[in-house]
Amino acid sequence: MRRGAKRRTEALILGTASLKFLGYAFAVILVFNSRGSVAWRQFVLLAASITFVAFFSPHLSTLAPLGAFLIFGLVSLRLMQAGFRQLLVPALLIGVGGYVWLKKYAFIPSSLFLEHPYLTVGLSYILFRVLHLIIDAQSHYSTLPAKISLVSYLNYTLNFTTLIAGPIQRYNEYAAMQLAPTPLPLNVVVCGEAFERIVVGFFKVNVLSLLLSLIQAEALNAFPSTHSGARQVLTGVIAASAYPFYLYCNFSGYIDIVIGIARFLRMKLPENFDRPFSSENYLVFWSRWHITLSSWLYMYVYGPLMIRLIRRWPRASVEPLLLVFAYFVTFFLVGVWHGQTSMFVLFGVLLGLGVSATKLYQLLMAKSIGRQRYEEIKSLRCYQSAGRGVTFTWSTFTLLWFWSSWTQLRFLARSLGPGEIVLVWLSIFVAASLVLAAWEGARERLLLLEFGGCTVVSSRYFRTVWGTALAVIALATVLLFNGPAPDIVYKTF
Repeated sequence: MRRGAKRRTEALILGTASLKFLGYAFAVILVFNSRGSVAWRQFVLLAASITFVAFFSPHLSTLAPLGAFLIFGLVSLRLMQAGFRQLLVPALLIGVGGYVWLKKYAFIPSSLFLEHPYLTVGLSYILFRVLHLIIDAQSHYSTLPAKISLVSYLNYTLNFTTLIAGPIQRYNEYAAMQLAPTPLPLNVVVCGEAFERIVVGFFKVNVLSLLLSLIQAEALNAFPSTHSGARQVLTGVIAASAYPFYLYCNFSGYIDIVIGIARFLRMKLPENFDRPFSSENYLVFWSRWHITLSSWLYMYVYGPLMIRLIRRWPRASVEPLLLVFAYFVTFFLVGVWHGQTSMFVLFGVLLGLGVSATKLYQLLMAKSIGRQRYEEIKSLRCYQSAGRGVTFTWSTFTLLWFWSSWTQLRFLARSLGPGEIVLVWLSIFVAASLVLAAWEGARERLLLLEFGGCTVVSSRYFRTVWGTALAVIALATVLLFNGPAPDIVYKTF
């Protein structure tokens, strides 16, 4: 095998939740914890992160654009901290513009792109961290330290546990743990919880997401040979609704793994998921799905935009409309951030419509029937079940523009026909409403079961047996298929 091909293969392995990735991480953990000084922890993390990045690059030249972007971020940070606040807008424009150019967005003429290949893995998450540092450094209320060293800057932006797909952590949170003279404790209980988190994530990625991926692929492949109306509808339901669960298991499983690994490295990473499919409306869904991305955009896009809009139109009567508009813009940017083509532009429009329409509905309901009456209606189980059904259905619909192409969408539309398309989405709504309601009820009952003075699911005996079972199933699946785990979807972004 040629060296370049070998390096690309290794990159694929290390970029996913594979055994080799875990082996690399635990080797880093052993070296990291062999000494306790801040300098040693900083050095090991930097060496591990740079090595991790190098696995994705067959040649040093492919790292040049990424290196230039990091240098730009550091220089901009230094300028902001030196008091050159008038350079904030140019720095932001250059940073975002450079990102858009390097990611090759479709609206930029292809003649302007770099011809030689270069690394873009992790660039999206580096962008968020760099923008956070630049914006916060120029603020009069900045809580950033007066000087961020080169090593701390690189460790924060290139941290191998969060480089590929987040979560997005603020610098102060990172520094409070990584630069503390006394690191976070790592006792038997902490190690057990961290290892359990890794096992759960490994199971999600290597078993559940693999199974759901195969189910969706089989459903999509069945379309040309499926003729009966009912069979077509069922196939359409499976093809559309399997993907949200696949994406959740794939992405949240990776996040579980890196949260567990980071805890062994004396860091607590922020949570990125909180039972999103239990959400009763689309706004709540996005407060539970990719939480750190939503929080970042709320702070750096939604908040500043709302302030400017209110200053421009300071009337209470138009404030609700401004709020709805700000939500739309924020989540439109979420969609555009995910990809470079027109598919993701429409994806952003659908995200913005879902969130802004939900907020507008809430405002209108509270105004028309009163806030108290609206709260009473929201507490009804049937209303909550329908809300979960609508939320899941809209999420599933928007994700069509996330995972497919215009050609594939046209093929699916021709295979189903207008009437069957309507039946597919009605079926998804009804099934989601009933199944998610049943799941919530079963979960409530399970959490009430007690054994030995504590709930069954929180007892160490149950968790040990459960974790062991998941580990055995996941390892057996990996060895049986003898192939790499499904690649992490969000590595693409």
